[in-house]
Amino acid sequence: MKNRIKSVLFLLLFMLLCAQIFYSFPVKIQLSRQEEKLDKFFLKNEVIIAITDSGLGGLSIMADVVERMRESKIFQKVNFIFFNALFSKEGGFNSLKTRKEKIQIFDSALKSLEQNYNPDLILIGCNTLSVIYDDTSFSEETSIPVVGIVEAGVDLIAQKLETSPESKVIIFATHTTISEETHKKKLEEKGILPQRIILQACPELVNYIEEGYASDETEMLISAYVAEALHKMKDTQSPLYVSLNCTHYGYSLDLWEEAFRSSKVRPLAFLNPNSKMLDFLFEPQERNRFDGTEISIRVVSMIEIGREKIESIGKKLSETSPQTSEALFNYELRPNLFKWKKYVISKRQFLDKDLI
Repeated sequence: MKNRIKSVLFLLLFMLLCAQIFYSFPVKIQLSRQEEKLDKFFLKNEVIIAITDSGLGGLSIMADVVERMRESKIFQKVNFIFFNALFSKEGGFNSLKTRKEKIQIFDSALKSLEQNYNPDLILIGCNTLSVIYDDTSFSEETSIPVVGIVEAGVDLIAQKLETSPESKVIIFATHTTISEETHKKKLEEKGILPQRIILQACPELVNYIEEGYASDETEMLISAYVAEALHKMKDTQSPLYVSLNCTHYGYSLDLWEEAFRSSKVRPLAFLNPNSKMLDFLFEPQERNRFDGTEISIRVVSMIEIGREKIESIGKKLSETSPQTSEALFNYELRPNLFKWKKYVISKRQFLDKDLI
């Protein structure tokens, strides 16, 4: 009887060990493949770097990486492409009803990006798109290194919460990013207790920021979402971090700060992962390979970008990178940039017969 029990226990331990190896092995392979891709990237003298977003938020990342690349002199020449993955003026990824639609349309956009511009690196400057990227067929097929913004945001939040054990964080993001709960799940994997994490979706805020990042309407909407988040938090005396997990939100940082001041709450810090996601590009050993870096910038979009949006976002971008701002003013309109209509399977009021 004892021998039988020992045999069963041995079998169970063996199965657990096999399961651990099975589940960890693909992750290690995936990491090594990404590292291998990036090693090849840094060996080049001239590169094409693409930044994609559903809208104009990712241009803030473009502005940052352009100027940092100019200073670091890692490459002889860098050609930047901002690829606007927004597919309709009537509504974007957060207006789609099903996750399948979002994945298929983003997959189509990425394949077009690769086919038309052949980038050496793709930066997903969008939390909404980053959380669905791994489920695209493109992610399994491409040889291009692709870096999303979610991990940078999670690492930044975790770092701050670990240094202040009594603190909490409010994560402000789009509906899709919040509903996926990717940040929350990854923070919990790092040992952060769920009660320290408050999630707050901000529907329509992206549109208002693009129309006017400092407008009265944008200010009112931000104030409303801050009030809603603080109500969820209840104990507003706890040390607090505020994480802005949409690339658009940083344009309106002054309004976020004012909303919390008006609520009599003083956060320890406002966390914006936009710059942190770029840090891997600027390791000390890669710097100053050349005397200078020649930079070109293109902004491409399949939908027309309204003059009001261009002037609003362009003004803000010029504070960091005048060259990026100029590229936005001279953007390229390509109506058939990628296919999307055939992937829309749900009925939505904003899609009429012409769009479908």
